[in-house]
Amino acid sequence: MRGGRFISLEGGEGVGKSTQAQMLADALRGRGLAVLQTREPGGTRGAEAIRALLLDQQYDWDASAEALLFAAARSDHVTRAIRPALERGEWVVCDRFVDSSRAYQAGGDDLSDNAVLSLHTIGSYALMPDVTFLLQADGAEVAQRLAERDSDGADRIGAKSADYHLRVARRFRDLAAMDAERFVLIDASGSPHDVHGRILRALAPLLGEGG
Repeated sequence: MRGGRFISLEGGEGVGKSTQAQMLADALRGRGLAVLQTREPGGTRGAEAIRALLLDQQYDWDASAEALLFAAARSDHVTRAIRPALERGEWVVCDRFVDSSRAYQAGGDDLSDNAVLSLHTIGSYALMPDVTFLLQADGAEVAQRLAERDSDGADRIGAKSADYHLRVARRFRDLAAMDAERFVLIDASGSPHDVHGRILRALAPLLGEGG
């Protein structure tokens, strides 16, 4: 049995997940909660090493290799960081989790969702977040954010084709529709403060606060 809560933030490139993960973790700590703020791929020494391989443009991983690498990184992350934190009663705020693999490798590429979930069952005990915030923003606004973020060049996944990222976005929407109890759609347009307010309002029931 675990005592903590597990929150993931998902979405395509440039929607502001990392900023919102930091703001949410800070807000939860401000409420007196112990919080592990983490990310995928990454979060542990081993998973960060795999992250470097996945994002390096010198490597041309295909969808199967990507899925296996992500699953290996996630397994280490869950075993060494996420599950222990939850068992200690901490709240976990994670910038991406398995739904990103389901959207990118089984949506942007041609793997099946069952294949990705099978790897997740083997490596990460089929662990799922209590709530997943799916951030969505207008294409023009996202493009501007990406231009600012990637001024020194995009990573290997960010540099994939526009058509690929459209498929990823559609897959995220499909996942949210299939699991409406876990997913919460968040309008990620406007200022970070505005988006943060939307997330906190959506999280209020889990915090035991008024809606």
